[in-house]
Amino acid sequence: MNKKIILLIGGPSSGKTTLINHLEAEGHICYPEISREVILKAREEGVDYLFLENPMLFSERLLEGRIKQYQNAVNEEKPVFIDRGIPDVVAYMDFIGDSYPAEFVAACETYKYDKVFLLPPWEEIYTSDAERYESYEEASKIHNYLVDTYTKYGYELHEVPKTSVEERFQFIINHIKD
Repeated sequence: MNKKIILLIGGPSSGKTTLINHLEAEGHICYPEISREVILKAREEGVDYLFLENPMLFSERLLEGRIKQYQNAVNEEKPVFIDRGIPDVVAYMDFIGDSYPAEFVAACETYKYDKVFLLPPWEEIYTSDAERYESYEEASKIHNYLVDTYTKYGYELHEVPKTSVEERFQFIINHIKD
């Protein structure tokens, strides 16, 4: 495998976490989505919905965490799979219509991933919970913002088919060998 930092992106409930868990179970180095960690920390601080109440603070914390993930991945000996990347922060801010500082853009331009896999919206597996409050329609719109943002930053997106976890896993493994 000649790709070192491999990203899985997609809107809420598109199967990213399930796929990351499968990759990890197969022995690959995987970094989980950190937004749940940010949300839980905010709840400990007394803020129930940080993204809704203070999207800038939420996004700053995400950006910081995703930069740390990237920096850690660079130091790994083997390829690393990451659930969501730095440009996701910009895509979500654009989705809600908020402005953001130039450092967000600079981070997208500075930290580049080797390969990006896009998991499309998939209504049949869509679920919501305490940390995932978006409707399926909103998840589909977020998907479009993700595609636009990653394309803007020069990424070629490899769309993962809506198949079994094992087949999705194999699709990714086959595509990182080339």
